[in-house]
Amino acid sequence: MTSCATQTLFLPGAGGSASFWKPVADLAGLDGVFFGWPGLGDEPANPQVNGLDDLVDMVLDHVREPVNIVAQSMGGLIAIGLALARPMMVKRLVLVVTSGGVPVADLGGSDWRADYFAAYPGAASWIAHPTEDLSDRIPSIDAAALLIWGDNDPISPIAVGERLSALFPNAQLCVIPGADHDLAQTHAEIVANMIERHLSAAM
Repeated sequence: MTSCATQTLFLPGAGGSASFWKPVADLAGLDGVFFGWPGLGDEPANPQVNGLDDLVDMVLDHVREPVNIVAQSMGGLIAIGLALARPMMVKRLVLVVTSGGVPVADLGGSDWRADYFAAYPGAASWIAHPTEDLSDRIPSIDAAALLIWGDNDPISPIAVGERLSALFPNAQLCVIPGADHDLAQTHAEIVANMIERHLSAAM
């Protein structure tokens, strides 16, 4: 396995499963902490978790030293929340098809909520609440960011990745042709290679 002195946190999207990132992590030769989200997807609820801010706090409880963060979709909001709350504790970010705190609907993103609750009828209702526009705060994040997008994603279209790439002071946008919102599963080997290179690059 690849040696990586910095611990990596793996954050899933609204599906909530801690197992989401494990296939990609195995392909990349990475170990780390794999988070699941209480009350989302099929994960059991936790009465202390009632919104995204609670998820940020939950992850922050595990951060004792600088970390790298790999995040999918909604998990990208958690990752950015962490980077804003503890800027000195986040070394590198990998954000995959996330809204990232920018107005996705304005950039052509489709409304995912009906399909989500059809798939996960027991999921917490707060996941559908509007999120804060972080466009003015993202430029303060110094961590090197890798943005991985597909050019066939209706939920978080490439325009979102381009907007985030322009907002982050140190970002690289990589686009996988033909990939959709589930590219971490359908293009796992490509994604794993991108992540491994980003996290092992010299500072």
